[in-house]
Amino acid sequence: MAKARVNRWLLVPAVIVVLGIAAFCGWRWAIHWVPDRGTYPVQGLWLDAGDGAVEWRTVKANGPGGHGPDFVYLTASNGADRRDPAFAAAFDAARAVGLQVGAVHVYDLCAPADAQASNFVTTVPRDKRMLPTAIAIDLDPARCPDPPGEASIDSELTTFLNEVERHLGQPVILMPTAAAEARYHLAARVDRNVWVTGSYRVPDYVRRPWVLWTATNRLRIPGIAGPVRWAVVQP
Repeated sequence: MAKARVNRWLLVPAVIVVLGIAAFCGWRWAIHWVPDRGTYPVQGLWLDAGDGAVEWRTVKANGPGGHGPDFVYLTASNGADRRDPAFAAAFDAARAVGLQVGAVHVYDLCAPADAQASNFVTTVPRDKRMLPTAIAIDLDPARCPDPPGEASIDSELTTFLNEVERHLGQPVILMPTAAAEARYHLAARVDRNVWVTGSYRVPDYVRRPWVLWTATNRLRIPGIAGPVRWAVVQP
């Protein structure tokens, strides 16, 4: 019996090594995976200030499978009082290397619609060449511990969309998370194109066709230090 116990203990380092190799292989797969280009020919990035400095020429020239991004969305504003001061410079730099560029506003369920719209239009100029703006909507307990009901969100969101779309001259895209969609059913009730989020597989939390899908938030590419979000367009 003692010999059997010793043999089992001798197996422990080998098991640890195998598990470590498996974890490393999984990590390597995760940081390089993107949806197949044959299925989704148009693919790109969603970046914000938290992603740090971007070497735009390097990003454009390098990407998954040697194919750089076709577009980039940049988070421009957040709620009523936060904005990326580097948005304009990043917008111009991305366009200069040949990327199509769009803006994202992170919607605050507890902030007044008028103030949020003002924050956005102050940050993002009207530009006919810009991709349709995306409005990211999530439940954020830190900023909005008591989110409004459907009637209130209907009124406020309608006000916000009207003001922003009047400024832009085109409809926006709604980007609800699964949690926000479960609570407010925005994709079903608001007549706008939809951008969904789901790592490594197409999510099914909206009941109608989507136009963009954030497929991973762990991708590593040359030109950006940390992991980034990678999105694809529905062909």
